[in-house]
Amino acid sequence: MKLQRLALSLAGVGLISAVAASVPATAATPDGTHSWAAKTAPTTKAATVDSCVTSIASPSAAGIVDGVDVVASRPVKVYPYGDPIKFVGTRANATWYLASNASATQFYYYGLMLQGGSLYRHTTYIPDSKPPVATFKRVGSGWTSFKSIATSNYSIGLPRHAYLYGLNTNGSLYRYSMVGAGFKALGPIPGFRGFKAMTVLSENATYDTLLMTTNAGALWTAHIPVAAGAKPVMKLIRSSGWSAYESLVVYGCGDRGGSLVVGVDRDTKSGYLYGMSKANGSKTAFLSYGKVPATFNGVDAVSITTHYDQLVGE
Repeated sequence: MKLQRLALSLAGVGLISAVAASVPATAATPDGTHSWAAKTAPTTKAATVDSCVTSIASPSAAGIVDGVDVVASRPVKVYPYGDPIKFVGTRANATWYLASNASATQFYYYGLMLQGGSLYRHTTYIPDSKPPVATFKRVGSGWTSFKSIATSNYSIGLPRHAYLYGLNTNGSLYRYSMVGAGFKALGPIPGFRGFKAMTVLSENATYDTLLMTTNAGALWTAHIPVAAGAKPVMKLIRSSGWSAYESLVVYGCGDRGGSLVVGVDRDTKSGYLYGMSKANGSKTAFLSYGKVPATFNGVDAVSITTHYDQLVGE
C-alpha cells in the first residue's frame, strides 16, 4: 500500500507517466553502448535530451571519465558511452555542460573541477570521428578545504546567472558568481557543518535550490535566493537513509517539476535511482527504482546536460 500511495503521488506530479514512456536519449549501437559524439545533437532547448534519462559522467582519480545513460524503468536500464575519455585525476567535479560554437561545427563539454588545492575549468572537444579531447585551464587556488562543488546555470530567462557553490570543511557554503572566465566571491553562508554531498535541484531567475545530504543520512533542500545577503531556506525531505551517497545526480523528469535522482556510493561503486516529486519538504514523494546495473569508478558522479536545460525540481 505504501508503494501504491507513492506511485499515485508521483503520477499526480506528472512523473510516472513520463517515465513509462521514456526511451534512451540517443540510439544505442549493436553492443548496447552510446558514444560521446552522439550526445551532440541536443544543443538548444527545443531539442533537449529525453527528460527521463539521466546522463552521468564519472571522473576518476586515475584520469579517465566514464559515461552512462540511466533509463528510469523496471528493471533499470543503462547504456554506457563506450570508451572512456582520457582526462586528469580529480577529487571533486561539477556538472558537464554540452555546448557548441556559433556555427555548430564544433561541439564540446565544459565544467569545473578540483585537483588538489586548485580549481580548473575543462573544455572537452568532441570530434566527429575521433575520441573526445580534454583541455584544462587553472582558474583559481585556495580550494584545499573544499570537499564538494556544484554549478548552476540559469540561461533561458532574465536576469541570467551562473554560480559556483563550494562546500567547505569549516561548515560554510561559499557562492561565486561566474561572469565570463572570471569569478566573484559572494561570501560564505554558515550553517552547513555535517553536510556531505550536494547538487543543484532547481535554477530560477531569483533563486537556486541545492539538494544535499548529511553525514548522518538526512536529505535536505537549500533554497538560496539570488539577492545578496538573503538567507537560505532549509527544508528537511528525509531524516535518514542517505548517508551512503557521496554523489547526487539530478535530472528533470516530466512536465510538473519531477526529478530523477541517482545516489552514488563511492565505497561500493554503486548507484541507486529514485523518482522524486517537486520538492516540498517532508511532503516530497519518492519512488525507488532500485540499483543501477553499472559500476561507478569515479571520485564522484555528475550530470551531463546541455547549456540550455534548466532544472525546476523545487
